[in-house]
Amino acid sequence: MTRRLGGGSLVIATHNAGKLKEIGALLAPYGLDCISAGALGLPEPAETGTTFVENALIKARAAAEASGMAALADDSGLSVAALDDRPGVYTADWAERQWFEGPAGRDWYMAMGKVEGMLQALGPETPRDAWFSCVLAIAWPEGDNVVYEGRVDGTLTWPPRGTVGFGYDPVFVAKGMDRTFAEIDPAQKHAISHRADAFAKLVQDQFRV
Repeated sequence: MTRRLGGGSLVIATHNAGKLKEIGALLAPYGLDCISAGALGLPEPAETGTTFVENALIKARAAAEASGMAALADDSGLSVAALDDRPGVYTADWAERQWFEGPAGRDWYMAMGKVEGMLQALGPETPRDAWFSCVLAIAWPEGDNVVYEGRVDGTLTWPPRGTVGFGYDPVFVAKGMDRTFAEIDPAQKHAISHRADAFAKLVQDQFRV
């Protein structure tokens, strides 16, 4: 039987203020007061998993154990069928700049170029099927946990198009659409995204909505 969240506080296992705001807004209607792991001064655990589920659970469990409260974490990324489902859990790593490439940080154009270069090396007839995945994990300090998986399928395009998205959004066209995630209204993207799919499953299971 699935354990469910009650009211009160929920730790969001992130140090990113934007992610806290986004997730907090999604959960606000259900009586949850969200606080970030960063605001609590919790350390960020090493994401040593080889799947989205493993990494989401690592983050949720670490936050729950350190705070003594229920915690929610997410892990997400892009998978490309022709590249053996890469970059997958290493989606963000592909955007990491090395010390000799300039200031530390993530260069998403570089990451998109890496994906495109690998596809072109496979030949012009290579399928460009891809999908975004999102796993949401909830963990309780007593050791219980539950996960919800979301996905949105599409294809990759080149060159990048649009300015309103982030990450790999400028090269991803969702199934049934002709514009990239970076070209459509954010509200439209959020309604069909991998994160929206995962949250819909979480809400249905946790709050019976």
